[in-house]
Amino acid sequence: MECPNCHQNASRVIDSRPSDENRAIRRRRECENCGFRFTTFERVETAPLLVIKNDGTREPFSRKKILHGVMAAGQKRPISSEQFEQLVDHVENKVRKQGVSEISSKKIGQYVMDELADLDDVAYIRFASIYREFKDMSSFMKTMEDMMAKKGKGN
Repeated sequence: MECPNCHQNASRVIDSRPSDENRAIRRRRECENCGFRFTTFERVETAPLLVIKNDGTREPFSRKKILHGVMAAGQKRPISSEQFEQLVDHVENKVRKQGVSEISSKKIGQYVMDELADLDDVAYIRFASIYREFKDMSSFMKTMEDMMAKKGKGN
């Protein structure tokens, strides 16, 4: 495996463990050239899954796209990269368990919102502000009030 630091192809596995509810293997590797340590994940290749966008177009499902979105929402929040990865794992698992070859981006967005609601209130609101495309301040406030009531903080 190529080292992300020095780009040499000589690395060795120093630790392996199951990840993502035994659907992946997490490996810690060390470059034999520069000693840099990095993590890789090995996953079973799954059937292609298409996402139906709001405009009706279809594109391949992308873990990276979801990860990018939740990391943007959780920027400067006390959320670790491992928590972001776990969130994306949970969303992908929910999508794959549907057993369909196509799924709407709205459904995926709702899965992300459900996971963010449990992880971090501020990241949830940030993600919701884009995902829900609020038309005015009252709809934004309603979402915040709903979140606070759900968390028991509305009193």
